Amino acid sequence: MRLRRITARRSSVHGKGLFALQPIAAGERLIEYKGEVTSWRRAAARQRSEIGHTFAFGLSDGRVIDGSRGGNSARFLNHACTPNCEAIETGDRVFIHALTAIRPGEELFIDYGLVIDGEITDDIRAQYACHCGTSSCRRSMLSGNATTP
Repeated sequence: MRLRRITARRSSVHGKGLFALQPIAAGERLIEYKGEVTSWRRAAARQRSEIGHTFAFGLSDGRVIDGSRGGNSARFLNHACTPNCEAIETGDRVFIHALTAIRPGEELFIDYGLVIDGEITDDIRAQYACHCGTSSCRRSMLSGNATTP
């Protein structure tokens, strides 16, 4: 029997998060981000009804994995400006890998690196505010080049 390595529970950063239950080595594959592969338009329409949570993971071909439809606990990964995990895309699948060694009890993070169309206003900045609290926090879940005025 294999022991569970991660679990979803309340996060001090935002809502629920994913946490290590066992030691995790750097480079280890942790979980696949699952959900319905669909268009941005369809995912965005669904998202409007679920304010405050985004479960859409963008693929390089312009589609998304909508974790709110058939997703798993990977949808609870929170953003951090200095993440301990990364997402690796393979075809229309996304796998989460550890960037660093992670101790039991630590929360797992990826850098969302979100990109939005149009002008980045104060309202947009507030909507995508980061609360990771790291010393290198850029105060936004938007990609690093999207935060400069």
